[in-house]
Amino acid sequence: MFDRLEDIVIRLEEILRQLNEPGVADDPAGFQKLMKEQAELQPIAGAYLEYKKNQQTIQDSLELLESENDEDMREMLKEELSEAKRQEEEMERHLKVLLLPKDPNDSKNVIVEIRAGAGGDEAALFASEIYRMYNKYAESRGWRTEMISLNENGIGGFKEVTFLVNGAGAYSRLKYESGVHRVQRVPETESGGRIHTSTITVAIMPEAEEIDFQLDLNDCRFDVFRASGNGGQCVNTTDSAVRLTHIPTGIVISCQDEKSQLKNKEKALKVLRSRLYEMELEKQHDAEAQARRSQIGTGDRSEKIRTYNFPQGRVTDHRIKLTLHKIDSIMSGELDELIDSLIAADQAAKLANLQEE
Repeated sequence: MFDRLEDIVIRLEEILRQLNEPGVADDPAGFQKLMKEQAELQPIAGAYLEYKKNQQTIQDSLELLESENDEDMREMLKEELSEAKRQEEEMERHLKVLLLPKDPNDSKNVIVEIRAGAGGDEAALFASEIYRMYNKYAESRGWRTEMISLNENGIGGFKEVTFLVNGAGAYSRLKYESGVHRVQRVPETESGGRIHTSTITVAIMPEAEEIDFQLDLNDCRFDVFRASGNGGQCVNTTDSAVRLTHIPTGIVISCQDEKSQLKNKEKALKVLRSRLYEMELEKQHDAEAQARRSQIGTGDRSEKIRTYNFPQGRVTDHRIKLTLHKIDSIMSGELDELIDSLIAADQAAKLANLQEE
């Protein structure tokens, strides 16, 4: 591990020298590549340099203890040594986490698909609430959301909604949200006060760029139709809505959020490209069974990952057996505690897996 860390420090110094050379910005692609690599290596090198400082503190304290006779000074040195050794353990673990293989998609934007499952109208209403929860979370992190398609049920619920989350590191945090979300509560239409259980599915896909997945447009069929919805000057007046069919897979995507047929077509292609890219990622994951076992439930839409129990005011994530009694704040978009716990568990599982190897 330490040989690798030394190599990272040397490489970072080399990058900084190259960035300071005259004319480096004349090659925008090369300059951008160097800047990206610097951003990736800087936190690791910085943490390693702090670790080396701490190691020097331990060494200095040990040497001074050998020659120091004053008891008060010895006591102070012992405290300093004890604190440095405590920090040493934490720093080593942090360095191991920083050296874990990076998910190449972590920096990407994400496309989120939410679909009502079992539970009829109640499931659709919960789907709309989860949509708002993610929107509020995105807003709290300074991310931007953009609607792609929406299918409502007429009473405020969403049968299906697809939207884009645009922001630094969006996939690195939202990727743990894929799966089945279950809600337990008394519906407003339930006169007997009985608790109903409904489900929705959430799919989180990294936004695929053309460089990630080459899509053959000859495999696509486009149909246009008149948009329908809650109103607007183009609803039912122009053929602006687009239905995209990917012939080899049978995937069908409809998009009517924009007034422009061209923009709807671009959005539909964006979703299709990301779905096909996700399918390729799933194939890779299946081929790497051990790596998939080390993940904390990312990417599997059929896995029941979380229960929202409104009568008891609790949210339980079943993958890490974490229960938080703060359902109101979570539904208001305060997801960091949940997501931070999932990231920590994922890192711990991967570290354990590395040690086994």
